Amino acid sequence: MGVTNVEKDPTELTLTITAEFNAPVTRVWELWEIPRQLERWWGPPTYPATFQSHDLSPGGTSSYFMTGPEGDQPHGWWRVLIAEPPHRLVFENGIADDSGEPNPSIPSNTVRAELSEPSPTTTRMEAVTTFQTVASMEMMLAMGMEEGMKLAIGQIDDLLR
Repeated sequence: MGVTNVEKDPTELTLTITAEFNAPVTRVWELWEIPRQLERWWGPPTYPATFQSHDLSPGGTSSYFMTGPEGDQPHGWWRVLIAEPPHRLVFENGIADDSGEPNPSIPSNTVRAELSEPSPTTTRMEAVTTFQTVASMEMMLAMGMEEGMKLAIGQIDDLLR
């Protein structure tokens, strides 16, 4: 199944990716919750992630880096705003400097992941990224965020088999 829809809305400053998986919602939630599982899909195949810390409780933070094919290691961070297992996760998401500190020159965004069960063995995931401004949305899309997220989420089916 995997990614079923991608929608960009510059008026609402959102990028929405919808996907469906042949797995119960609790199993899909584990892919967000368990760092070693998250590493296997957060980031496109050519940029696998390594989570150095991962706390999904409200107020918790996560820090990670991705390793590119040339050995480059861009860093990222999350600040968890809402965690309602196994259905809802909202976090601020940003790019970090090499020490893992938020990079103030690149605006953060907010990601809302909603998991629902159309049936007991199927999970629908809607991941909505909301940007602060049109300029920040355009910057992140120009950096390949849309394609990267589609490729990242596209890896989930294999993990669920």
